[in-house]
Amino acid sequence: MIKKTSCFLLFIIAFYLKIFGQGTFTISDIDRNLQEAIGAFDREQYAVAYPVFQTNYERSMRQAGALSSADMNRISFYYLATRLKLQLPLSEQDAVDYISQSEEGTWSAKMNLFLAKFYFANGVYDKAINCYNNVDYNLLDDESLAAIKFEKAYSLFNLKKFSEASVVFASLMNSSMQPYFYAANYYHGFIDYFNGDVSSALRSFSLVENHPDFKQVVPYYIAEIYYFQSKKDSALLYANRAITNGGLFYDKEIKLLAGQIYFEKKDYKKALPYLEYYYNHATKVSRENMYELSCCYVENSQLKEAVDILKQLSGETDSLGKTAMYLLGDCYLKLNDKTNARAAFQFCSSDNPNLQQQEVANFNYVKLSYELGYLDIATKGVRSFLIDFPNSVYGSEARQLLVAMLAVSNNFKEALDIYQSLSSPSAAAQKLYPTILYGRAVELMNDQQPAVADELLTKVLLSSDNRLKGYANFWKGEIAYRTSLYDNAIKYYSTFLQSNLPASGEANSVNAKYALGYCWTKRENYKLALTYFEQISKSTSSASVLEQDAFVRSGDCYYMLRDFSKAANVYDLTEKNELTQRDYALFQKAMLTGIKNSSEKIMLLNKLVNIYPQSSLVQDANMELADVYMADEKFSQANVFLNKILASSQDGLKPTALLKSGLCFYNQNNNEAAINIYKNLLKTYPQSAESEAAKSNIKSIYTEDGNPSGYLNLMSSFGWQVSNEEADSLTFTAAEKKYLNGEMVASINSFEQYVAQFPKGAHVTQSHYFLADCYQKQKNWSKASSEYAAVCEAGLGQYYERSALSVARINYLELKDYLNAKKYYLLLKSGTVNPENESEALRGLVRCFYQLKDYNQSSIYAQQLLMKKDISTDDKAVAWLVLGKSQQLQNNYTEAITSFKSCAAINRSAWGAEARFEYANSYLLSGNITAAEKAAMVAIREIGGYDYWINCAYILLGDIFMAKKDFFNAKATYQSIVDNSTIADLKLQAQQKLDLAIEKEKKVSKLDN
Repeated sequence: MIKKTSCFLLFIIAFYLKIFGQGTFTISDIDRNLQEAIGAFDREQYAVAYPVFQTNYERSMRQAGALSSADMNRISFYYLATRLKLQLPLSEQDAVDYISQSEEGTWSAKMNLFLAKFYFANGVYDKAINCYNNVDYNLLDDESLAAIKFEKAYSLFNLKKFSEASVVFASLMNSSMQPYFYAANYYHGFIDYFNGDVSSALRSFSLVENHPDFKQVVPYYIAEIYYFQSKKDSALLYANRAITNGGLFYDKEIKLLAGQIYFEKKDYKKALPYLEYYYNHATKVSRENMYELSCCYVENSQLKEAVDILKQLSGETDSLGKTAMYLLGDCYLKLNDKTNARAAFQFCSSDNPNLQQQEVANFNYVKLSYELGYLDIATKGVRSFLIDFPNSVYGSEARQLLVAMLAVSNNFKEALDIYQSLSSPSAAAQKLYPTILYGRAVELMNDQQPAVADELLTKVLLSSDNRLKGYANFWKGEIAYRTSLYDNAIKYYSTFLQSNLPASGEANSVNAKYALGYCWTKRENYKLALTYFEQISKSTSSASVLEQDAFVRSGDCYYMLRDFSKAANVYDLTEKNELTQRDYALFQKAMLTGIKNSSEKIMLLNKLVNIYPQSSLVQDANMELADVYMADEKFSQANVFLNKILASSQDGLKPTALLKSGLCFYNQNNNEAAINIYKNLLKTYPQSAESEAAKSNIKSIYTEDGNPSGYLNLMSSFGWQVSNEEADSLTFTAAEKKYLNGEMVASINSFEQYVAQFPKGAHVTQSHYFLADCYQKQKNWSKASSEYAAVCEAGLGQYYERSALSVARINYLELKDYLNAKKYYLLLKSGTVNPENESEALRGLVRCFYQLKDYNQSSIYAQQLLMKKDISTDDKAVAWLVLGKSQQLQNNYTEAITSFKSCAAINRSAWGAEARFEYANSYLLSGNITAAEKAAMVAIREIGGYDYWINCAYILLGDIFMAKKDFFNAKATYQSIVDNSTIADLKLQAQQKLDLAIEKEKKVSKLDN
């Protein structure tokens, strides 16, 4: 649709205006010079006349009484009129004052005329009109009168008082002989054109179309009028003739008109050059013009040129904008540019009033999303499509797409949900069901939900897919091992090995044999364990940690089978080849040699302490050295090593060291020193098993010394009333019986009564532990945490490690209290003597500091965790993730990318999802946009069912497009998050980024907004 132009042509024509006749005024008593100046004034020689008028005016002011008022008026008039003509300062105000003060109407009227022309020349049209209205037209000749009328009409025209201007212009259109005939017709025609009276306008424009002052302007209006009159052929003929003649003021506009007429005639070949010319020469272009030009490009097979235009219409939301995006999507498909085609169909599919377009665009968007790897969007999209368009001709193909997505998508959680929502799964979908079950089970394993995973794996075992059944057996073996069901673990691992399947991630024969070795070790069948360890063990430093560990475990099996020579050979090779567990091998060698040669044992243990001062076995070695010397009754030397244990930062062996140290002093007949040591033990570790032995030893010492009251006083000083021991024991035993019978509620009440009655009783710590266990079974996490904490606060003892581990897990997994979880993992780490618990403490600390966003601290423990021999793939994954986060914070993007990739390579759970996002983000932060885009696409394809991270990956992809100034794809990407995300903060972030992309695009687009 072509619109009337809204701009006014202020085409100013200068005309010579003769105001007065050639006769001079009669001067009787004034200087002859004045008469000559009036002559110069009449000839419009104002600069020549002005000095004389100024001299006479100043003289008249000095001799006011010598001249008549008439002469004074004449002199003042010429002086002020000349000043107006010369545009001198203050001339306007002086003229206004003259008019208001003059007593002679003739001179006042004449001054109004000069003031009106002054205002007209300066564009002050409202004041000019007021002055024209006060002119005495009787004083003017015909030529001057015509000039005044034109100037007044032109002033009204500029003030947009078209109806008044039209009347005045009409009075000048009577004869072509009038000097203003053509100008009046032009402006009158323009007013008619503006008011929609195109027939009248055409008559006026036709009169002036060849006039030199208007021939550059009028042809455009005439051609447009023909178009408005539906005389499109006449309009086109006239426009082409005018274009051929050239020199047009509205050159690009008349070419646009011609192009639009050709477009309406569907003659796209002829329309193209005209529309293209307008686009290239206009500063801004309307969306209608852009659409028409793009259609011409398409019809002329210039698809690349078409997409350059259509992309600029991606922000339009009405039917034209949606149709433009539909056309753009089709162009991109023909160019085999699926990425941009997908974005175009995305814009088209949203809120499109054309339902047929919306259906096709939706289907193409879903299909392209699937083909390009946007599996999360494709999965959701195809499901929505089938709901929104249940009778679509694309329905069958859409369902086939859904089945294919279930097969290739890593989003197994969503895939399983979709499958279970199908009322009658097709044969193809049923065939894929085991794959979905297995994939989801592995995800659940990585997310530490083995019980749920086990249920899905059982369903896999019921399927006919023998390959997946084999792998399912491996994971069921893993679950059984983790829950200490070693017989089941042996069964499933063995079945997996019998299936003889190739490796699939962690499910491989090496891991299965390794696990079977440990299972048989737990069953104390070291002969069978040895057969599995030896199949995978390697004694070279280049071997994996698992292979090296299997080699050392084979030595342990020989040790337990009392084949000491072979055990010693394994330990010797471990040390000689500098394997990761050479400190452990040296410790075991010491144990072996100690059987027959205590001196050799001492030498080897000292060697371990000296060579591996950072080994976790140092304190065990010190304890063994102390035991050797105590066995040889060298108590002073034994105390040297016991004191080293007591001086260490590790608490685990300190209660035992104190007990043995007291025993050394006792055997040296230094009872006082022994008593002091035992007091320290009772004070520092009152709930430990060693404290009970210390009490017995103290009692023996006091008894030997004949001082039983000293024993009673000492016990009393520690708050232990010996007289209450029997009541204490009976109360606890009753509660314990209920606990062992499984009476949870009754046992809770009994243990709470015991703790209240005997807050410092002999069994108070054990009571807190049993209470914690009861509350944990009831899933009363808060109370369970409190009771386990009470056990930990009592210090090292029988239940200390188990309680520290339990309270840490409860706070981390159930209460999400990462600060408290961190506290207890730290206590577990410092107080454990169990390598497995130490590893558990490290993995907990890594996760806690990660949740607290203290990535630097988390990375410290991650590095320690990676040095452990018994860590799982999941442990490695989170360790690599936090290392990457720490490196990223230090702007060390190269190492961060390596760490994130290491995590992503071995983990498909939430850790891996975050790692995939972060290594793409690290590329962008480092300025490598090309690598960032590739990594972001990989992340989107592989993240799977972790909505937060996949949303982050899409936003990151939008940021990458912004960095490339690809606003079209940036908008499409951000819009997909705004439309689909259920995560409020990410939705808001995407909207803000979308708004910014729109603003930046406007600055570079030719679209006239």
